[in-house]
Amino acid sequence: MSNVSSAPSPQDEHTRQQVDLIRSFLVTVQHFFGGFGHMFRLVKDPRHPAYITYSLPAMLAAGVLMFLLRLGARRQVGFMLRRNDPSSAKFKALFGTETCPHGDSMNETYKRLEVTEVQETVTQMVEALIRKKVLYRYRLFDRYFLVVVDGTGVLTFSERHCSQCLTMTRNGHTIYYHPVLEAKLVTASGMVFSLMTEFIENPGEHPTKQDCELKAFYRLAKRLKQRFPRLPLCLLLDGLFAGGPTFSLCKQYGWKYIIVLQEDDLPYVQEQFAALLDFFPENHLRFHPAGQYKTVQEFHWVNDIEYVDSKHNEHKLSVVRCLETKPDPKTGELKTTCFKWITNLTVKITNVIELANQGGRLRWKIENEGFNVQKNGGYGLEHIYSHHPVSAKVFYLLLQIAHTIAQLIQYGSLFRKAFPVGVGSAKNLAWRLLEAWRNVRLSSPQIRHMLDTRVRISFKPP
Repeated sequence: MSNVSSAPSPQDEHTRQQVDLIRSFLVTVQHFFGGFGHMFRLVKDPRHPAYITYSLPAMLAAGVLMFLLRLGARRQVGFMLRRNDPSSAKFKALFGTETCPHGDSMNETYKRLEVTEVQETVTQMVEALIRKKVLYRYRLFDRYFLVVVDGTGVLTFSERHCSQCLTMTRNGHTIYYHPVLEAKLVTASGMVFSLMTEFIENPGEHPTKQDCELKAFYRLAKRLKQRFPRLPLCLLLDGLFAGGPTFSLCKQYGWKYIIVLQEDDLPYVQEQFAALLDFFPENHLRFHPAGQYKTVQEFHWVNDIEYVDSKHNEHKLSVVRCLETKPDPKTGELKTTCFKWITNLTVKITNVIELANQGGRLRWKIENEGFNVQKNGGYGLEHIYSHHPVSAKVFYLLLQIAHTIAQLIQYGSLFRKAFPVGVGSAKNLAWRLLEAWRNVRLSSPQIRHMLDTRVRISFKPP
C-alpha cells in the first residue's frame, strides 16, 4: 500500500493565510520600528501611575489598529476588538493587558498628550526608512528624496467647533473647518508616507486674517529644515507656490523644487519660455514610454530664464513642457495633454524624462495614494473621531502611522511571498487582516517567536 500525502484542507490553508497576514503586520512593525513600545517611546504619559490600566503604547497602538483595520469609528473598537477573545489574547501577549482599550478611554488619554511628540513619532518612522536605506532606490537622480507639499480639508462643522476654526461662506451659510498641510515623501512605486503635518488654524476666535496654506507652508518648511538640515530634498508643489517667496526659501534651504506651472501662473516666465524656445532647437526630445506603444511624449525646455519677483529678488529658472499624446480611455481617440513645470534644476536631454516622469508627475500621488485613499479607502480621514482639538490631532497623526504601516505590509516581501497574486485592493487586505485578528488564536510564545525571528523585508523597484 503506497503512502500518498494528502493535500492540506481548505480550512488549514485559510488559517495559514490568516497567520501569514498577522505575521506580516507584527513583524513589519518590529523590523522597521522596533515594535509599538519603541515606536512611541518619545510620547510622555501624563497620567498618574496609580490610575493606569493600559500602557500608553497600548493606547496608541489601539488607535493605529483602528485605522489599519478600517474600523471607521471609535465605538467599533469596542464591538470588534474588545469583545473578541482572539483579539484580547493578542493585546495581552503584546502589551500585558486583558483586552484592547475602550475607544472612550483612548480619546480621554489622547486629550492630554503633546501633539508634537506624536508628530515626532510619525517623522521618525520615515527617518527610520531613510536610515535603513529602504527609500534610497526611489530618489530622483539617485540623490533627492521627493516630498510633495499639499493641503486638504479634514474636519467640517456647521457650527463653530473651537476658537481655531477657519470659516468660509457658501450659499449664505458659514462653514467652520480644519484643513491640514502635509509634507509627504512619495515614491514612483506608489508609496506615500507622511513626513510632517502642519495644522492650518486660526490663532484665536476673531483673527484679523485667517491662516492659509501659504502661511502654513512657510512654517512647515522651517520645521522640515530644522528636522532634516542635510537631507537632499526636491519639493513637488502645485501652482499656488509658484512665486518668489518659494524660490527664495528653497535657495536658502538648499532644496530643489519642481512646481506645476499653470497657464495663468507667472506670465512673464511663460512669455520668456515661448519666446526662447526657437533659439534652443536642441532642447527637444521625443519619447515613447515603455509598454505604452500608442503614447508619445514631446519634451521642450529652456534653462536660465531670469525672473525678478515683487521684492526685487532675482531668480534663474528652468521651464519644462511635456505634450503627451495617448488614446482617450473612454473614446479611444488620441488626445494631447500639456504638462508644464518650473524648476531650479538644470534640464538636459539626459535627465528631462526622469525629471518629468519620475519627478513632476509624482505630485498627483499625494491626491490619489495619499488623501484620496485616506478619505475614501476606509480610513475615514474626514470622520470626527474626537471633538477635542488635541485628541483630534492625535487621531489624525495615528491615521498617518497606520497608513505608513499598511503600505509597508502591502509592498513588502513578507506579504508578497505569502500572497503571490495579492488579495485584490488595499481595502481587501485590511478586511482580511481584521478577519485574521478576530479569528486566529495565537499564544504569547507564538507571537514572541514571530517577533524574535530575524527576517529581511524588501520592496519592488520603481
